[in-house]
Amino acid sequence: MISQPLPPRAKTPLSPAISAWFAAQGWTPHPHQLDLWTVTGDALLIAPTGGGKTLAGFVPTFSALCEERHQGLHTLYVSPLRALSNDIARSLRAPVAGLGLDIRIEDRTGDTRQATRRRQRVDPPHILLTTPESLALLLSYPEAPRIFAGLKRIVVDEIHALAESKRGDQLMLGLARLRHFAPDLQVTGLSATVEDPPALAAFMGGATVVAADPGPRPDIAMLPTTHAPPWSGGGGRYAARDVMDAIAQARLVLVFLNTRAQAELFFQALWEVNDATLPIGLHHGALSREARERVEAAMASGALRGVVCTGSLDLGLDWGDVDLVIQVGAPKNIKRLVQRIGRANHRYDTPSRARIVPANRFEVLESVAALEAVQQGALDGDPRGPGPLEVVCQHILLTACAGPFDADALFSEIRSAGPYHTISRAQFDDCLEFCATGGYALRAYDRWQRLMQRGDLWQLRDPRAARVLRMNIGTIVDSEKLRVRLRTKRGAGGALGEIEESFAATLTPGDSFLIGGQVVRYEAMRDLVVEVSPDPARTPKIAVYSGTKMATSTQLSARVQALIGDRAHHGALPQDTGKWLELQARISALPERGVLLVESFWRTGRAYSCFYGFAGRNAHQTLGLLLTRRMEDLGLGPLGFTATDYALLIWSVDPVGDPEAILDPVGLRDGFAHWLGENAVMKRAFRTVAVIAGLIQRNLPGTRSSGKQATFSSDILYDTLRRHAPDHLMMRLTRQEATRGLVDFGRIEAMLADTNTVHHVQAPHVTPLAAPLLLESGRVSIRGGDGEARMLEAEAARLMAEAGLQDLEAEIMAGGGQAPAPLPAPAVSTPPPKPAKRAKPRRRTAPPAPRN
Repeated sequence: MISQPLPPRAKTPLSPAISAWFAAQGWTPHPHQLDLWTVTGDALLIAPTGGGKTLAGFVPTFSALCEERHQGLHTLYVSPLRALSNDIARSLRAPVAGLGLDIRIEDRTGDTRQATRRRQRVDPPHILLTTPESLALLLSYPEAPRIFAGLKRIVVDEIHALAESKRGDQLMLGLARLRHFAPDLQVTGLSATVEDPPALAAFMGGATVVAADPGPRPDIAMLPTTHAPPWSGGGGRYAARDVMDAIAQARLVLVFLNTRAQAELFFQALWEVNDATLPIGLHHGALSREARERVEAAMASGALRGVVCTGSLDLGLDWGDVDLVIQVGAPKNIKRLVQRIGRANHRYDTPSRARIVPANRFEVLESVAALEAVQQGALDGDPRGPGPLEVVCQHILLTACAGPFDADALFSEIRSAGPYHTISRAQFDDCLEFCATGGYALRAYDRWQRLMQRGDLWQLRDPRAARVLRMNIGTIVDSEKLRVRLRTKRGAGGALGEIEESFAATLTPGDSFLIGGQVVRYEAMRDLVVEVSPDPARTPKIAVYSGTKMATSTQLSARVQALIGDRAHHGALPQDTGKWLELQARISALPERGVLLVESFWRTGRAYSCFYGFAGRNAHQTLGLLLTRRMEDLGLGPLGFTATDYALLIWSVDPVGDPEAILDPVGLRDGFAHWLGENAVMKRAFRTVAVIAGLIQRNLPGTRSSGKQATFSSDILYDTLRRHAPDHLMMRLTRQEATRGLVDFGRIEAMLADTNTVHHVQAPHVTPLAAPLLLESGRVSIRGGDGEARMLEAEAARLMAEAGLQDLEAEIMAGGGQAPAPLPAPAVSTPPPKPAKRAKPRRRTAPPAPRN
């Protein structure tokens, strides 16, 4: 697919030297590579993994450098991961040597030595490999116009991944700045997974889209397992031996999990069944850089047979010996699954081979829906809105670090960036005023008086402020991390990785936890470093990381809901899954598109209400908070709730008689606004916005503040602005930030807008679809030894029997099906059944427009 006509390819666009090098390798350029090389302006190349995207992006650079010498920086390569820069540097050595080019290729990331960075500002290489944050830092120096004056080309790798976050907005502002220094430069974006090519091209500021043939369909299926998945849980440990068998039959297997905590647990489970002691490794972002690099080096040398990993190995890195990818747990996102599949058989003409291991019964449905989407070439993704203004504030401050600027020229420059094409002058002026004075409520404080105007130009009030601003560059605001080190007899030992400060605060000396695949005992904390010692005999806590509650994408959720509601499709499902849905249809009803199914039933004297919204875990969590508040106002006595990606389960003293009434969109929005104003979510969102905009400094020269200190400062500012300046720019941006992310209120509104009917079923007892939700709620609070675990497992069996699922298992086993994995324990005991009563479906009109 090409968004605009390309010039006819009358002759090869390769220089003679490049053509000779291709011939010497025995290679013929792919059609999409030739098409890309004919584009004279900005371009977006979409090609599958192994399709030669990186080479295609650099060939015009090599061709130009073969024809004439270039002084200074010629090409800038930007990627989302530091590790990609190292990998690309290795990949470029062969063509550079083969072409006899006398050029320098260097990287500039957070790992680059300070002396090298200083030299690069004086004597930049011909090709510089960097990240968005390091580019923003380089642009903040007065030397930036000289460094980039001769820049000809920019290659942005994995641009889809950058476009999904504020890092992409930051990068596009940086590219707009570079065009100011080098008006004729050409930008090429590279990606393998783009759900909306025209939108991504517009994000780049306008680009010609060149799409490759997708290549052979992947070999993707469910991994056969000895046991059927359990009814609840998310770790996939029931299939550890099956995964180990698959590793034994392959050269190198990447085993992906969705969270770091799950990866730690599954690595431990694999090691317990690794009877042949095959070399396997663990790789995720919380491990130390040294630990990650050791695993990467072992992969590259062929020393490993399997690696348990997270998104840290999703992108770009070319591990040619990987011949199988296993996704443990439903992928949650089709595009992420496609990206991970591409890690196997990293070649254009060879189908990637992947297997999925659903962690529980409902994830079987999600996995089937994801498999069908992959085979159909359907990708998911949410439309991008305008770029956030807190990123503009940071950009203005960094521009001032480089020297005086004209506000009119900077406004035009920012509007030329794709994400900010619609920014108004009033919005820009709000950002400029904030950067200059902190805004109305803060202008009396010297620390926020950062810019001043002299004549027609704006500049830093105190040039010394540039150092602090540069130390706080970036749009990634993680939970505060603490380093973990082994304590030895000689003192501090090797670094293991990082844990979040909030988790460290729960530890007392003697507690054990899991990190880097090993159990360690907490000893002490010194100078913001967690000291531990090995403790393999203990049962560990699991290091908790933020972001572990990953929500299923809107498109994948819709596919799952459609799959459940399409009875004709059930025959293609695994036998136990199909019979599970049949039983649900007999006892209650099946969720369908356009129909919000709400079930009511009694257990142990409690009234349960189950809302099948398919809006994602975060949205259901927010909906649970809102509905329980409304139930409290109605005197129904809500006792608690649990949320998953597909449903919300609430238990209360009295039943919900009219679920449609408490789901009124106007009432929910009013309740949401009231709840949000007094909730800690707003303070968390404020801290994120304020850090990016430069109101709060995470780092200061010669000091390192703890997360508690930064949060304390943030909370004071938030409370001050909330009382005295509720319309302050930071407060407006905070409200926007809070409605996204963990709160996800937009998906609640979209769910209600898509709902034409609320179907309320009063079931005689817990239903087959609701039973796993009861198990989910029990997993949070149950603790105890082996005796208690056996009692709770028996209670889980009674719950399954009540839902009719025990008879279903017996029927499947009699037919030669799989034995179920052990059941987790429920939260409540078996109740007396209530009389059956089924309410008629009620039609509803489209919800009214939300209030402003």
